[in-house]
Amino acid sequence: MSKITRRKMLRHTAAGMLLPTFVPGAVLGRSRKPGPNEQVGIGAIGVGGRAKLLLEQLPAGGRIVALSDCNVPRAEAFKAEKKGDWPIYQDHRELLERKDIDAVIVGTGEFQRVLPCIHACEAGKDIYAEKPLTLYIREGRALVDAVRHYQRVFQVGTQQRSMEINRIGCELIRSGGLGKLLEVRAMNYPAATPSPAKPFDAEPVPKGLDWDRWLNQAEMRPFNSQWMGWMRWQDFAGGEMTNWGAHGVDQVQWALGMDDTGPVEMWPIEGGSAGQVGMRYANGVELKFILDRGPMGGAVFVCEHGKLEINRNKVTSNPPEIAAKLLKKVDVTEEERKWSDALALWQARWHMQNWLDCIRTREKPVADVEIGHRSVTVCHLANITRRIGQPLKWDPVAEQFVGHKEANQLVDRPRRKGYELPS
Repeated sequence: MSKITRRKMLRHTAAGMLLPTFVPGAVLGRSRKPGPNEQVGIGAIGVGGRAKLLLEQLPAGGRIVALSDCNVPRAEAFKAEKKGDWPIYQDHRELLERKDIDAVIVGTGEFQRVLPCIHACEAGKDIYAEKPLTLYIREGRALVDAVRHYQRVFQVGTQQRSMEINRIGCELIRSGGLGKLLEVRAMNYPAATPSPAKPFDAEPVPKGLDWDRWLNQAEMRPFNSQWMGWMRWQDFAGGEMTNWGAHGVDQVQWALGMDDTGPVEMWPIEGGSAGQVGMRYANGVELKFILDRGPMGGAVFVCEHGKLEINRNKVTSNPPEIAAKLLKKVDVTEEERKWSDALALWQARWHMQNWLDCIRTREKPVADVEIGHRSVTVCHLANITRRIGQPLKWDPVAEQFVGHKEANQLVDRPRRKGYELPS
């Protein structure tokens, strides 16, 4: 990880401050490792709501070069709003052909995400990909393999990995600072629901939307605007279990020191697509998705010497002195604290700064692709446990259920012709 601190970065990027001088990449030429004073040429694949926020928060070391979206009017609206002069591509593969693009931000839906990420690896681009990283477990491993094969720098958009109080809180748990960890209690994030048995009536495809490309790996169906609320449907998403769960579980994995593995047992506590689920790691620690209210971006860690609740950019504790002591360790200026508080829920600038730094050093970023894959895998395991409705054993090395054919069928998914993963 780069040694640049958030305080140093803020001095250069805060509104109204002087920015460092960068030499355009077109002048210096392109290489796998941009120079220290060279802006990284960025292509955006997907320009929806979250992607727009990322592009707006892009640190000064990055420069937007081009946009791609299967829904062209959405990209055009962003371009007009920001008064940009970027070309727009409906097919992300055309964007990836550009020599002036070093890296891409992939802000598509989770069912659309892995394939352009692998294409970016093949094109020699580094990647910042939003979460949830994957729709199912097997494509996550395919993505990790591609990143390693092509030696790309890949940052997953679990931005709490770049929030100092989250790091300090997770380190306290992991180091045994509160004594033995007895149990982890997480939000009972609901799963997505199956598609309706009766198909929606066909509607005219909006002008500028490539419906085939939007569906990506999912089964072809007539356009209906209700599909655009894709996060609620099992064909396209894992529901809040993978959406917010990707953040909350990531903090659990981090605090437990389990970034390269996962639980080995799971069981349903209650039935249904939103039923509570329990899990156990090989070291005996239990993770239970049981909270109706609580930290959406973290969990409650019950330890011998107290409870610590880790959330997004926030910790609380019982007794309160634990959190108060941790907060004293956070090294931020008052100006940075105000800036952080204003964007606490959605800010990703520090996280993208780490990514840009690592593009230059070729080090792994704080939320490397393996970390993101392992975290969202736990979310997928919870949803699979709900669907199977019985206790399961998981082998985190082979990434297979032990002796359960039906559960193993849910580790993978069929993909529509034309959207298969590269071998």
